[in-house]
Amino acid sequence: MERDHKEGKLAKEIENETAKIPSDVYLWTAVSAMGASLALKLMGKEKTALFIGQWSAPILIMGIYNKIVKTEGSE
Repeated sequence: MERDHKEGKLAKEIENETAKIPSDVYLWTAVSAMGASLALKLMGKEKTALFIGQWSAPILIMGIYNKIVKTEGSE
């Protein structure tokens, strides 16, 4: 069964703009968040370290989504 779903105008615009961001940006941003989290942990700022450390996974997921949109297109 084929579904006829279309992307919204806003989603297309966002994908067109974010496709301009190199994939390395997502990787290095996630690695930077991990490094900042480690530094905060070593400074004894436990809660802030956990907060910043949790950014890495969503950033990497956004990078994967960005890569899929670049290679496969949004529709």
